[in-house]
Amino acid sequence: MKRYLVGGAVRDKLLGIQAKDKDYMFVGATPEQLIALGYEQVGKDFPVFLHPTTKQEHALARTETKIGEGYTGFVCHASPEVTLEQDLIRRDLTINAIAEDEQGHLHDPYQGIDDIHAKLLRHVSPAFNEDPLRVLRVARFAARFAHLGFSVAPETLELMTQMSSNGELNHLSPERVWQELSRALMESSPQVFIQVLKQVGALKVILPEVDALYGVPQTKKWHPEVDTGIHIELCLKQGAKLALSLEERFALLCHDLGKAFTPAEVLPGHKGHEQAGIEPTKALSQRLRVPKACQQLALLACEHHLRIHKAQELKASTIVKLFDSCDVWRQPERFERIINVAMADSQGRTGLENTPYPSKAYLLEALTEVQQVQVKDILALGYKGAEIKQQLWLKRVAMVKGFIDKQVE
Repeated sequence: MKRYLVGGAVRDKLLGIQAKDKDYMFVGATPEQLIALGYEQVGKDFPVFLHPTTKQEHALARTETKIGEGYTGFVCHASPEVTLEQDLIRRDLTINAIAEDEQGHLHDPYQGIDDIHAKLLRHVSPAFNEDPLRVLRVARFAARFAHLGFSVAPETLELMTQMSSNGELNHLSPERVWQELSRALMESSPQVFIQVLKQVGALKVILPEVDALYGVPQTKKWHPEVDTGIHIELCLKQGAKLALSLEERFALLCHDLGKAFTPAEVLPGHKGHEQAGIEPTKALSQRLRVPKACQQLALLACEHHLRIHKAQELKASTIVKLFDSCDVWRQPERFERIINVAMADSQGRTGLENTPYPSKAYLLEALTEVQQVQVKDILALGYKGAEIKQQLWLKRVAMVKGFIDKQVE
C-alpha cells in the first residue's frame, strides 16, 4: 500500500503556487485496510476516505469505463490491482497527472512536467473526450494560467472542437455548467475562458447569448474594438483588474446581451439595447440556475449602465428614479456594485482601460446627500398616507438638485 499526493497540489507546487487543497491517493489498498487505520469512508460513486486526524481526502486508485452519455455516464472500478499509471491516465490534463510519493519523488508517466515547462495544457489520453465537462475545465485552466503564458495544445483544441460539435455538451447539467462558469469568471484572466470556448465552438452551446455578440459591430468612435464580443472580453479583463466580485463579473458578461437584437438597418448604433438585454439575461440566468444575487445585479446593470455613464447629464428627478429603481434605500452596497459594472464597461474598450470614471464618485456623493432625507422627519411634519411618499420624493429630488447645483458652482 502506497500513498501519493496527486492532482492540482503537485502541479501548483511545481509552478510555485500555494495549493489550496491537497488530494491524496492510495495504490494497493482496500477499503477495509483504510477503515482499520481509522479512515472514514464517504461518497457513494467511488471510495473516498477522510484521514482520521487531518480529515484530508484520500481516494483509492481507480479506473473509469464510459457506459452512457454526458459526464455522469461512467462506472468506476477501485481495487488494489489498479496501478498508479492506470489511475493517472484517466485524468484530464498532463499537468494534473503527476504524483508525488511520501519520499518526495515525482511520478510523471505522461510528461506533465515537460508540459509545465512548455506552458501547455494538453490532454492525457483520447479518453479525454468521454467527459464533456472537460471542455469547460480546460477553458477554465486556460483562464487561470494565461498570465503565466500557458495555452491549450493544438491537438487538445482539436479534440475539444470535436466534442463541442458532437452534442455531448448538451448533456451537461445547469448546475455543473454554472459551477465551471462561476469559477472561470473569478480566474485572473476570465476573458480567456470565453475566448477558448469560442475557439472550439462550445460558446454557442453553453452561452449562445454571449456567442451571438461576436460579429455585431459598434460605433468605432465609442468602441475602438468595434466587435461587441471583443468588448465583452475586454470588460471581463477589466473586471479582473478591478478585482470585482462574482456578481459584478457575471453582470459584465450579460450587460450588453441586447446588442445581438439590434436591427441590421440601425447598426452600428444600439439605441434601446439596455431594455433589449433584459430577456436574454433572464433566459441565461434561468437556464443555468444562476444564484439570485447574480441575476438581480446583472438585470439592474443591464438596464441602467448607460444611464450611469451619463450621470452628470441627468436631471435630479432622473437620478432619484435611478436610486428608486436600484432600491438604494435598502441596498446601498449593491448600488455601488452596479456602478462598478458600469465603470468596467466604460474602461473595457480598446485603449481606454485607464480612463477616469467620474460617474462613480458623482453618484455616490449624490446618494450620501439624499440619504439625509429621513421618513421620520416627514412624519414629524404631519404628513399621512400617500402624502408621505410624495413628500419623500420631492425632498429627495430637492436634495439632489442642491447637490447638482453645487457641482456647477
